[in-house]
Parts: sequence; structure tokens; C-alpha cells
Amino acid sequence: MNAIHEILFNMHILYSLALGIWAVAIASRNQEVSGNYVGAVLTYAGLAIVTLIVGLVMLAMGLQPRSGRIVVYVLYMLWLAVMMPGLFSLMRGRDDRTAAFAYAVLGFFNFSTSLSMIQRELVIPWVEPL
Repeated sequence: MNAIHEILFNMHILYSLALGIWAVAIASRNQEVSGNYVGAVLTYAGLAIVTLIVGLVMLAMGLQPRSGRIVVYVLYMLWLAVMMPGLFSLMRGRDDRTAAFAYAVLGFFNFSTSLSMIQRELVIPWVEPL
């Protein structure tokens, strides 16, 4: 399960970066945020939820992050799952250049947040408590 969780989280990190770069490209071309991008945002949220579910299964199996901060892990993963669709809701469906910049900033922020989770040993590796 550790390997599956690690793969899913790495996919999540790369997806965050891709969404940020894509939003910058949309904004720099002065295009509207398309339904394709919104669908990718929902896919991103789904990936975060699946990663969280795998993490919860690992918790049920008796594993925990090496740092031991289970609550922090769950809060971070909930943040990552909710914020991109939440931004869409806050923007009330706007699809202009400003919205694209907002998605870009949030995509890069989520990317850096995910990297910090690895540095704080919240994601990799999970071990049995001592």
C-alpha cells in the first residue's frame, strides 16, 4: 500500500504543476478557461480524494506517517481536494484571464504544498508506530 500511496501522491504533485502551467498558458494567450480545464480540476480533486482514501486505509491497517502527524496529513489532503473546485465556486464560473491567473497561482501553491508534505514526512514513508 505504501507504494500505491506514493505513486498516487507523485501523480498528484505532477498534476498540480501541470494545472498551474496550463493556467499560465491560458492567461498568457488571453483565452477563456475552457470546460477542458474545469474537467481537469475535477480530475485533480478526484485524485486527491483517492490518495486520501488510500491513506485512510493505511491508517486502518495500523500504519502512520513517519512524523506521526496524522491529523495534519488529513487536513492537508482535504485542503488539496477541496481548494481547486472551491476556487471555481468562489469565482462563480468566471472564465476570463483573471480566473486563469487565479488557477495558476493555486496550482503552483498546491504543488509547493505537496512538496512540503514530503519534506515534513507526512506522505513518504508510512511506518508502523513504535
